[in-house]
Amino acid sequence: QVQLVESGGGLVQAGGSLRLSCAASGSIFSINTMGWYRQAPGKQRELVATITSGGSTNYADSVKGRFTISRDNAKNTVYLQMNSLKPEDTAVYYCNADGVVVTTGVIDASWGQGTQVTVSS
Repeated sequence: QVQLVESGGGLVQAGGSLRLSCAASGSIFSINTMGWYRQAPGKQRELVATITSGGSTNYADSVKGRFTISRDNAKNTVYLQMNSLKPEDTAVYYCNADGVVVTTGVIDASWGQGTQVTVSS
């Protein structure tokens, strides 16, 4: 079993910055892809950014140039640096881990509990 614990959410004014962290724990040998998704009220969950174990990244068009995803493979931790935040970035942000290799096999997808990010205008 894999547990993902997010931290770093909060309330910030438009134009401000926040840094989210997500640490994976369990009997983990490796994690293929880690990422961040978000869900605003009344909307579907959407991809924000992903990063592979080799460092390849993918971003939603809406956050390109403002958000930066990174990870520390040794710590099984992924980060999301969010700059120039806008009110439309307000959402619950969820951490995701895909292809987690554990002692009993491979877990396709694991999710954190979510952390609220609120950007005021």
